[in-house]
Amino acid sequence: MSDKENTSLELDTNLSAEDLARADLYGLLALLFYAPPPTELLEKIAQFGQDMEPSLESTSILQGPWNDLVALAKASNAQEWAEEYDSSFIGVGKQEIFLYGSFYLTGFLNEKPLAALRHDLEKIGLEGSSDITETEDHIACLCEVMRYLIAGEDLSICNLTQQKQFFNQHVRIWVEDLFDVLEAYPNLKYYKVVGNLTRTFFDIEGQAFDMI
Repeated sequence: MSDKENTSLELDTNLSAEDLARADLYGLLALLFYAPPPTELLEKIAQFGQDMEPSLESTSILQGPWNDLVALAKASNAQEWAEEYDSSFIGVGKQEIFLYGSFYLTGFLNEKPLAALRHDLEKIGLEGSSDITETEDHIACLCEVMRYLIAGEDLSICNLTQQKQFFNQHVRIWVEDLFDVLEAYPNLKYYKVVGNLTRTFFDIEGQAFDMI
């Protein structure tokens, strides 16, 4: 996603430790779902638990799924991730698993939910970037928007109210169906772990937003 007036999104460097961890995790999930991770990213994930103490690790519910991802990053390589990503999310001829909200809401791509999403993104000053090949309802793009709504500097947009509204209207209403598909699909190894981490994180987010 890109800001209409800026070539890059300005992020708040004075975030609380919790919000910084939330934004970082949304950013990591965006990277993992947008494309298979390169070696450098896998190495960072593998070292994360050793060298850093992320605030979200203190959330016991998230600890297990996060540790599973760290362990998997240590025991795998980028080629293995790329092969699974390509066969599951891109495919030759028939795509096996779709990562787009419109598909789970309507059974088709590029339908009314995508138009509604684009309308809401326009209202908060965001639009699709020419560098992004996926439509805005791709799970990676939605994670990136959430990262911005947490960490962006414009507090008239980047606040809890906007986070809750966007999450409930454009993420929460369909993403459990995606997680169920990832969990049930027999040929997944790496992205089953990513899906479980994302589901757990989104459950925590949803419960927190319900308290607002």
